Amino acid sequence: MAHQHSHSGHSHTHIDPQAGDVRVAWAIAVNVFLTLAQIVGGVLSGSLALIADALHNLSDAVALVIAFFARKIARRPADSRMSFGYGRAEVVAALVNYTILVVLSVYLMYEGVMRFFEPEPVNGWIVVWIAGIALVVDLITAALTYSMAKDSMNIRAAFLHNVADALGSVAVIIAGTAVILFNWTWVDPAVTIMISVYILWHVKSEIGETVRVLMLGAPPELDPEEVACAIERITGVAGVHHVHLWSMQEREPALTAHVVIAPDAWDQAEDIRISVKQALRDKFGLGHITLEIEGRDHACVGLSRFGHQQE
Repeated sequence: MAHQHSHSGHSHTHIDPQAGDVRVAWAIAVNVFLTLAQIVGGVLSGSLALIADALHNLSDAVALVIAFFARKIARRPADSRMSFGYGRAEVVAALVNYTILVVLSVYLMYEGVMRFFEPEPVNGWIVVWIAGIALVVDLITAALTYSMAKDSMNIRAAFLHNVADALGSVAVIIAGTAVILFNWTWVDPAVTIMISVYILWHVKSEIGETVRVLMLGAPPELDPEEVACAIERITGVAGVHHVHLWSMQEREPALTAHVVIAPDAWDQAEDIRISVKQALRDKFGLGHITLEIEGRDHACVGLSRFGHQQE
């Protein structure tokens, strides 16, 4: 029995893929250059905040490298081993990115706290100049990835890195200025800790969606009970069970379910199946739907409405 699949415009690949790749490649090049400049500047000036910003930029470059290759992998067609396709490569990439950010943030926080107890001299002018250049680069990179971020979890992770970076650079400029004007070296580790807390806060707000997709959770915009009830409202349907509602990848919801046909409607089972699919497409935007049709007399034993009955 052939299944109809209408992959509507929910997928992120409707952006011209090659144009996106060129943008991401430029963003990577710029961030790698910036990271090197900041690390050298941080070492020369003795500024931990500048090195914190450099590590953040390095994670940016890594984020973009991962995003770049994940986009390429995600465009591969499905095959016998990867029957659902490679779209989730982007979701995995986002999770890797966030994990790297958490590790860096915790490390920076530790270093910042240690600096409070053992302050070191800081050259404010080097800090301000390099952080100023960094801010310009961050804004350019954010502009490059902004339009793509709306449709891809993976690129959004990279874009958020950039926004956090830009704010980090502003904070570093403030720290450098405090050293120049008042010789307040304590502002440097304070800013370092602020940058790390900010990164962690951002990760917390975004990582949940990434984990939900990987854990095959129902898309947040769809209510599973509402979907099940919509199936049951269709004429000739006696009930529905073993409903699985998940995201194939970001913005591509899928459903499998066992549909029980009323005894007097068994001769219209195929028409009912088509009606159910059409209703789910129209109302919920479900593209990938697989339905198993059952008669009332031969329905599954030990039914569970969602998922499978645990043995």
